Amino acid sequence: MPKHAVISGVHNTKVGSVPDSTVMSLHSEAAFGALADAGLKLSDIDGVLCAYAITETYPMLSSAFCEYVGVAPNFNAGLHGGGATAAMMAMQAAALVRNGDCRHVLCVAGENRLTGMTRDKAVAALAEFGHPQFEQPYGVNIPAAYALVAQRYLHETGATLEHLAALAVLHRTHAAMHPDAHMTEAITLDDVANARTISDPLRLLDCCLISDGGAAFIVSASETAGDMKKSSPAILGTGQGHTHEHILAAPSLTSFGCKMSSATAFGKAGVTTSDIDVAEIYDSFTITLLIELESIGFYEKGEAGEAALRGELTHGGKMPCNTHGGLLSFGHSGAAGGMFHIVEAVRQLRGEADIRQVPDANLAFVHGDGGILSAHCSMILGNT
Repeated sequence: MPKHAVISGVHNTKVGSVPDSTVMSLHSEAAFGALADAGLKLSDIDGVLCAYAITETYPMLSSAFCEYVGVAPNFNAGLHGGGATAAMMAMQAAALVRNGDCRHVLCVAGENRLTGMTRDKAVAALAEFGHPQFEQPYGVNIPAAYALVAQRYLHETGATLEHLAALAVLHRTHAAMHPDAHMTEAITLDDVANARTISDPLRLLDCCLISDGGAAFIVSASETAGDMKKSSPAILGTGQGHTHEHILAAPSLTSFGCKMSSATAFGKAGVTTSDIDVAEIYDSFTITLLIELESIGFYEKGEAGEAALRGELTHGGKMPCNTHGGLLSFGHSGAAGGMFHIVEAVRQLRGEADIRQVPDANLAFVHGDGGILSAHCSMILGNT
């Protein structure tokens, strides 16, 4: 039976407006922060995984990053799975160290999406999303596609806009506890209800932020854990699930690949949803998290919104979720958005989350999704 890979170091930069930042400056700051956290040197890194960037053009971003910081790894590659990329990096890195190809794999992402793009460029990026023949010509964009999912979910379950708003308020409350978060000013259910509509039924505060920021983590061989500066949570189980790329081809608007990815991860780890102490789940929109909480199995269909209103998803509740504030309030800077969830999960398992800390957190569930709920990757992390 192969030994578990571990996450030996994590780091995130300040998130929000980071003036004068670049893709490479954010990557390098995050990477060297993770190295310091693990107590490793750059020369210890023998594997590198990067994601993608849209504010600057790097056809081979991972190679460009290695060149920038001066590392020549045994394995070097770029991954692109949208918001699932970070979890996919961890899954790939774990396979590399278990197979003996690497001992320490640095996974890093970062982008200056707030200060490095004009508003017009950001809008254009949204407009260019979708199938080039069957979606783009008709004006489908990312918020509109998620609004389609939201409309169907509300119709099928009887859930309300207040349920969506409860998740937005929850994330802002959690972000206010994090010193690096983009948005920390308190919001109310009324604030969400009165925010302008982006794509009906999604309002401004139902949508993730656009931020500058970077993050990194290091996946190491388990036999190195004793040499690490800090405790190293193990990657106990991973899984992926894919049902479509474009929303027009989705077999369902309310059932997605997260069911498959999470079932595989839980099966490999030998645990269930009831064993999880803290969850860090991708939240590009409030509807994203609502559907995933139920599809993964934390709640029955149509029940997660009421659970949020009852306070079950925060500290002291049944399932503390996105304790850093998620994409909705901590920040979203491209592929680094999903990295933030992993960084927070590791800090929770180490007991390093300060006032955000979930007591006695020993098992964490992490999930990323890319596209319009298209690509899914789930992970179980645990203290061993």
